[in-house]
Formats: sequence, C-alpha cells, structure tokens
Amino acid sequence: MSVRSRLALQQKRRQFRVRNRVVRDAHGRPRLSVFRSNRHMYAQIIDDIAGRTLVSASTVDTEVAGPGKVGSDCDAARKVGELIAQRASQAGISQVVFDRGRFSYHGRVAALADAAREAGLDF
Repeated sequence: MSVRSRLALQQKRRQFRVRNRVVRDAHGRPRLSVFRSNRHMYAQIIDDIAGRTLVSASTVDTEVAGPGKVGSDCDAARKVGELIAQRASQAGISQVVFDRGRFSYHGRVAALADAAREAGLDF
C-alpha cells in the first residue's frame, strides 16, 4: 500500500468516525458540515433525516469573494461563518451540530465555527 493511499484511508476513517459521532448525538438537529480545501472553505447545513442541504456558504460566493480576495485564510473563514449563520437565521435555523469532518478543530475550521457562534448559531 502506498503512502498516499494509506493517508487517504486514514482520512476516510477519521471522517467516518467523526460523522457517526455527530449524527448519533444530533437528536434531530441539522448538521453544519465544513470542508477545507487548499484554496477555499465550504460550509453547509444538512438535514440528515431528509437527506438534503438546507443552507450553504463558501468563499466562492460573491458576498465573500471579490477581486484580490484570498479564500484560504482565517479572515475568509470568518466571513463564511458569519454568512452561514445569517442564512441559517433567515431559514429559521438556530441550533445545529458541528461536523468538522476529517479536519482538526484548529485554524480556519475553528475561525469559521467561532464566527458562526458569534453571529447567532447555537452548537
């Protein structure tokens, strides 16, 4: 097994472990799922019972992105957190459960979560 495939397998196992724990403890609340790539941050609120996305925001959105803006720093992640909280409140969502996926709760992921909390989401 190559190093790259072993790393991918470890990431999938971590993501599966975290997601199972989050869904088990959700008690009917929607899930705030975060994905971090090298260039952008993506966040979406998912209803696991219905199996559909309720609200989404990312650094690709026009409210966050602009000419000369960088989508891969903590400031952009904070803007995505504020935007997802704003859109969630417009959709009538106030409580979610946070799903960090395979990413550690540090840096951009933590910045997004803190900004969403400050903007009114409860998790």
